Amino acid sequence: MRIGVNIPNFGPGTDPGVLRGWAERVEGHGFDLLTLSDHVVLTPDVTEQYRPPFYDPFTTLAWLAGITGRIRIGTTVVIVPYRHPLLVARMAANLNDLSGGRLVLGVAAGWARQEFAALGVPFERRGALTDDHLRVIREAWADQDDYRAGRIPVWIGGNSDAGLRRAIRLGDAWHPLRATPGWLDAAADRLRATAHELGRPAPAFAPRIALRLTDRPVTGPGRLAGEGTVEQIVADLDRLRKLDPDTVLLDPYNGDPDETLRPEAAWRAVAAVAAHLPDLERP
Repeated sequence: MRIGVNIPNFGPGTDPGVLRGWAERVEGHGFDLLTLSDHVVLTPDVTEQYRPPFYDPFTTLAWLAGITGRIRIGTTVVIVPYRHPLLVARMAANLNDLSGGRLVLGVAAGWARQEFAALGVPFERRGALTDDHLRVIREAWADQDDYRAGRIPVWIGGNSDAGLRRAIRLGDAWHPLRATPGWLDAAADRLRATAHELGRPAPAFAPRIALRLTDRPVTGPGRLAGEGTVEQIVADLDRLRKLDPDTVLLDPYNGDPDETLRPEAAWRAVAAVAAHLPDLERP
């Protein structure tokens, strides 16, 4: 099991210096992957969760690829219908080539209805558009003389049955986001069962979980995986390891944009988990 960190590329406290600090810490602590999120237009429905500035993931990852040397870089998640598929294909292929084959392309169909409207993309067709765009992207990547894409893993986000089925049909991994430990246990079983039902091999399992470090244990049935004391977080990761995931991604952003003004708290949480990496990442 490999472990990565989703670093905030948005919010009032985010700037190039903070992004560099995140990248250097995540790689320096020995994590395997760093990822960024995606929005194009900060419409009111988006700013309820993410305040400006919002750094474009492809541009920012290209810069961070030059700052880092070993760690994989990725998206969690690019909203596929927002951009022409050939543009996504070229940006991803170039980024993978320039970074030495380190890209993981996490994608999803999207949820922000007002952002879709601002971009002139029909919200009601987002699922079909995502499927069509992903097929075009893979067809473009097959032209190695031009795109030189190499082998880019595509992780399909979304906790719904539609996201799971899309991952089985079109992805290399299913990438559900922020759930309880029990939900994740059931999801791994559901992935295998649905793949069998569709007559296809099951893709890898690559969940993104919370990272919220507390001084006291967090209890109750609604506790997300990755919330609580360091002992709880490590226990969650060890429980996930038994599900045989490809990668588990830690998400230290917990919904308050002002968190980005104080990244030191998230950096401490990342460092606390990093101290347990040798045991957590063992086969």
